[in-house]
Amino acid sequence: MSYSTIISNTSFLSLASKFTTRGSRLQCTVSMARSAVDETSDSGAFQRTASTFRNFVSKDSNSQFPAESGRYHLYISYACPWASRCLSYLKIKGLDDAISFSSVKPIWGRTKETDEHMGWVFPGSDTEVPGADPDHLNGAKSVRELYEIASPNYTGKYTVPVLWDKKLKTVVNNESAEIIRMFNTEFNHIAGNPDLDLYPSHLQAKIDETNEWIYNGINNGVYRCGFAKKQGPYEEAVEQVYEALDRCEEILGKHRYICGNTLTETDIRLFVTLIRFDEVSLCSPLQMQQETHKGVSEFVQLHERHFPDPRYE
Repeated sequence: MSYSTIISNTSFLSLASKFTTRGSRLQCTVSMARSAVDETSDSGAFQRTASTFRNFVSKDSNSQFPAESGRYHLYISYACPWASRCLSYLKIKGLDDAISFSSVKPIWGRTKETDEHMGWVFPGSDTEVPGADPDHLNGAKSVRELYEIASPNYTGKYTVPVLWDKKLKTVVNNESAEIIRMFNTEFNHIAGNPDLDLYPSHLQAKIDETNEWIYNGINNGVYRCGFAKKQGPYEEAVEQVYEALDRCEEILGKHRYICGNTLTETDIRLFVTLIRFDEVSLCSPLQMQQETHKGVSEFVQLHERHFPDPRYE
C-alpha cells in the first residue's frame, strides 16, 4: 500500500493542512498539566506528560471493553497529528461502519465560563466550522466536559484523541499509540480490511525501535521546538529534529518504507507529522524559522515517498 492510498482513504488530510479497573468503576492517574502549553520544565524544555486513560478494547467478548460494532466513538481534531494517526487507522482498516468519529473545532476556545482554561471545543452547529461536529453523543461543549463526565474529579490534560465507550459513557483510552494498536488487531472481525497488519510479528522489534527515535526526534520533537521557553532547549530540539529527518531520508533512499519494504505503523506515525511540517511546524512563529531551516519538500526521499505526484499514480 502506498502513501497515496493512505491519502485517498483519509479525508482528514484536506482539513489537516492543518484506568485501572476496580469493580465497575474506572480509576485514572492524573497530572496537573491541562494542555501542552503547561508542560514546560523550569529549564525551559517541553516535557510531555503521559496520557492517563489506558484501558484496552479487546476482541475477547468477555473483556470489560469488548470490540463491538457501534459501541465506540473516536473524538479527534483534524489539527492534531496524534488524533489523525488514529483516524488514519480507522479509515485504512475499514472501521468506518464499526466506530463512529467526530472532530472538534481546529482552534482552541474557552472550555468553561468559570475559569480561563483554553482547549478543544465543539462547534455550536453542523455548519459553523467545516469538518467539525457538535457533540451529538453527550452534548458536551468541550473535550474537557467529556473527561469530567468520565471522571468528575479529573485534573489531567484534556487532550484528543479520545476513544469513548458509548455504553459505559466513559473514556476508554486517550493514548494514540495504544488506540492504533487496538484498531490494528482487536476489531478485525468487523473490519473492512482485516488482513492489513501494520504491526506484523516479524517486524515488531524493528518497529518499536524506530518508533522511539522518530517519536523523540520528530513526532514530539516539533513540540519540543514549539513550546521551548529558553534558547538552549529550543536549539537542542531543532538539532534533534533535523538529525531524525536526515536519518529518515537516508533510510528511504534504500527502502520503500521506514522499516523496510512493508508499510507499518511507523510510516503512519511519521506521515501525520510530516504532512503538517512545512505548513505548521516550520512556519509557526513559535517554532522553527523558515528562512534558516529546510522543509520536508527539500528532502528528496521524504517528499517523494510521502507526497507522490498524483500524475504518476
